[in-house]
Amino acid sequence: MNLRERALALLARREHSSAELARKLAPHAPAADIAALVETLRSENLLSDARYAEALARARDGRHGSLRLRADLRAQGVPQDQCDAVLATARARDLEAARALWQRKFGCVPADAADRTRQMRFLAARGYPAEVIRRVVAGADDFDAD
Repeated sequence: MNLRERALALLARREHSSAELARKLAPHAPAADIAALVETLRSENLLSDARYAEALARARDGRHGSLRLRADLRAQGVPQDQCDAVLATARARDLEAARALWQRKFGCVPADAADRTRQMRFLAARGYPAEVIRRVVAGADDFDAD
């Protein structure tokens, strides 16, 4: 299997970021060949960091917050300018998504400080911003999303 076929097989399964695809192809060819192939795939619109960012955001929607999404996109080597729109949309949905996740997991305002800390830690681990977490755990419904 040549390098292009290997890359297309990976892309047929799911979207990949440019850096992720290059990392997966690294054991099979020299870096110069991989860089040239990545550029060719980009020019043919078979590889797109923006499309990858959108696909990752859809996959994480409702389960993880914008902070986690940003960290995951950075870890996969997606340039900041490619994911700004995706992150803006995720930030706009953070409150709604965190509230729904909190409701499914806990469903009631914490009884004591230990319970409050546990609920806040749960939402923080899912990548929601601190202000959103405070509002959700406090049960504040009289505000609109930023």
